[in-house]
Amino acid sequence: MSRTAPTDEIRRPPAGQDEEARLRELGYQPVLARRMGGFGNFAISFSVISILSGCMTLYGFGLGTGGPAVMMWGWAGVGLFVLCVGLALAEVTSAYPTSGALYYMADRLGGRRWGWYTGWLNLLGLLGAIAGIDYGAALFTGAFLNLQWGIVPTAGSTFLIFLAILLLHAVLNLFGVRLVSVLNSVSVWWHLAGVAVIVGALAIVPDRHQSAEFVFTEFVNDTGWANPFYVAAVGLLLAQYTFSGYDASAHLSEETSNASVSAAKGIVRAIWVSWIAGFALLGGLTFAIQDYAGTQNSATGVPPAQILLDALGSGGATALLLVVIVAQLFCGNAEVAAASRMVFAFSRDNALPGSALWRKVSSRTQTPVPAVWLAVGVAALLAVPSLYSATAYGAVTAINVIGITPAYAIPIYLRLRAGKRFTPGPWNLGRWSAPIGWTAVIWVALVTVLFCLPQKSPVTIDSMNYAVIALAVVLLLASVWWYVARRSYGTPSAYGSPREEAEIAEGIV
Repeated sequence: MSRTAPTDEIRRPPAGQDEEARLRELGYQPVLARRMGGFGNFAISFSVISILSGCMTLYGFGLGTGGPAVMMWGWAGVGLFVLCVGLALAEVTSAYPTSGALYYMADRLGGRRWGWYTGWLNLLGLLGAIAGIDYGAALFTGAFLNLQWGIVPTAGSTFLIFLAILLLHAVLNLFGVRLVSVLNSVSVWWHLAGVAVIVGALAIVPDRHQSAEFVFTEFVNDTGWANPFYVAAVGLLLAQYTFSGYDASAHLSEETSNASVSAAKGIVRAIWVSWIAGFALLGGLTFAIQDYAGTQNSATGVPPAQILLDALGSGGATALLLVVIVAQLFCGNAEVAAASRMVFAFSRDNALPGSALWRKVSSRTQTPVPAVWLAVGVAALLAVPSLYSATAYGAVTAINVIGITPAYAIPIYLRLRAGKRFTPGPWNLGRWSAPIGWTAVIWVALVTVLFCLPQKSPVTIDSMNYAVIALAVVLLLASVWWYVARRSYGTPSAYGSPREEAEIAEGIV
């Protein structure tokens, strides 16, 4: 992989000054505070991926859709392909380090319509991710309350906890990117230490462990589908859902020093560190299963909590569950930051209804305050069906994957199509760009189709996969709104026109 900069990149001015100049070249006047370093940028993507959120929350789903074999080998395989996606996306991010990220890249490389639809897909995925992450944290909080005080979680109580978590994340994000960066940096060490403690405790304390043959070859099918290959493919959702959100590094690039390099590195590093740590976590949990059926039907409502309870007892399970919940809170907070920057950037280019409001930035904290509230508000609405359907959470996670995953591939595909017309940034893949890029595009095409398919049989109103409906609705709304906003929407070619300066000034409150 080549990271050699062109000659004119070698003698770079100080990072902050250079990145602000680069942002103006891309068409935007800097209005956000560039207070995040390289580690903080990596930390936000690592926190959004959050193996203690994705792996733990969808572990119960994995137990019935392929079981241990699909969870372990699926994690290894999906992680490899996602790394290809991350590498290819990092290369384009280095060339276009803006808060708009994916849609801005697509707009520059393919034109306005490419950018428009990429932006709507990205926005759907990010808002779905907030709902999925914070609702997962609410489920685990309910399990904690059950273990600690015997409170039986209900759909209503879980939703109230979910709303409280959303409110917490909104308030934390209003204090500015410096606090977000500090929390994400703490999150990295919390996640890594948490995985080490959980895996270590599950390896040492229980008297009995499952065999390696069970962990790596046991196949379980509770989906109702007869074809084992279909079931195994559907079971990949656990890994693919967890490995999403690493575009957060790109969305925070306007607040990152030396973003042309730091944001690209942040994406790649977040993926491979999560890949290794997640494999260890899944292995630790699966080796420690004491009662498979009991784990699936846990009274806590959360199978990993049952594994901890059976293996470590009530005290140990409660303590480690608290570790997981804190990690999930870090994750949701980081996702709100990323989604709000996407809302801000998309509104800055007049793509959303009410853009004039959503692009406003606080003059005190340099934070897009209305965008933060919109992000958590829509996430709350997305989770409302959970009050009525037990399968709604799986639908929300599928919405996240089905929205954000295609959005990753579009700028990669357009970069490949552009060929030599694409000018790489200081971080690039060199001669590996094409093979890695095409691998990423093909993988994304496969999983996008896969996660539109039904996960349970027979297909009923309760068991159907609503992700494809959500995708269709968003694309329909985007198409309708295109004919309303197409004259006002557009990414600027260079900052400095009177109209753009007036719009930016209007957005500072």
